[in-house]
Amino acid sequence: MNSLTSMYIDGGDFMHPILIVFILGLVFSFERLYTLRKAKINTKTFVDQVKKTIESKGIEEAKLICEKNPGSVSAVLHAGLQRFDEGLDSVEKAIMTYGGIETGFLEKGLVWISLFIALAPMLGFTGTVQGMIEAFEAIKEANQISPAIVAGGIAKALITTLFGLVVAMILQVFYNYFISRIDSLVSDMEESSVQLIDSLYSLKQNTAKK
Repeated sequence: MNSLTSMYIDGGDFMHPILIVFILGLVFSFERLYTLRKAKINTKTFVDQVKKTIESKGIEEAKLICEKNPGSVSAVLHAGLQRFDEGLDSVEKAIMTYGGIETGFLEKGLVWISLFIALAPMLGFTGTVQGMIEAFEAIKEANQISPAIVAGGIAKALITTLFGLVVAMILQVFYNYFISRIDSLVSDMEESSVQLIDSLYSLKQNTAKK
């Protein structure tokens, strides 16, 4: 711990913005973790429950089930069921529209995490350039190329690059995980929407026969 503190101090002024970028990146990452965790449900079980409810108890009861189960899939299905009286075309349009809204909600904040991933190493490299300039100025003032002066100046200059790259790698792991989860949720929304429309089509057919 003392070693990290010492390195942070030795890194100079550019260590502060790198730390701020890291903290902000973690804040956005933890917020996305919480949101994506809430958005995830057991899709297969939920869709089967909705389909069985539509067949046995009707559309209104199916809506209530969607309302009681928070998540992206339930929100999209609920939007479709709300338009059932207007026809299957309206159901499909509502599902597509709300699916786009849900996807945008799931991706909210990712652009900032991506920005922090790019900023961290850039700040690190800038700090390194500044450190190298200071190292050469120290050599100039000493009026000699001392190994101690050169090695010490370069080591200090590279600290910001090291910290910037570490911050970027940590945030990149979070970012890739979020992209994977969002892709999975979008796939679940698409699959469950197709199943819902099939179920509503069957309901229409059975109603027409009666």
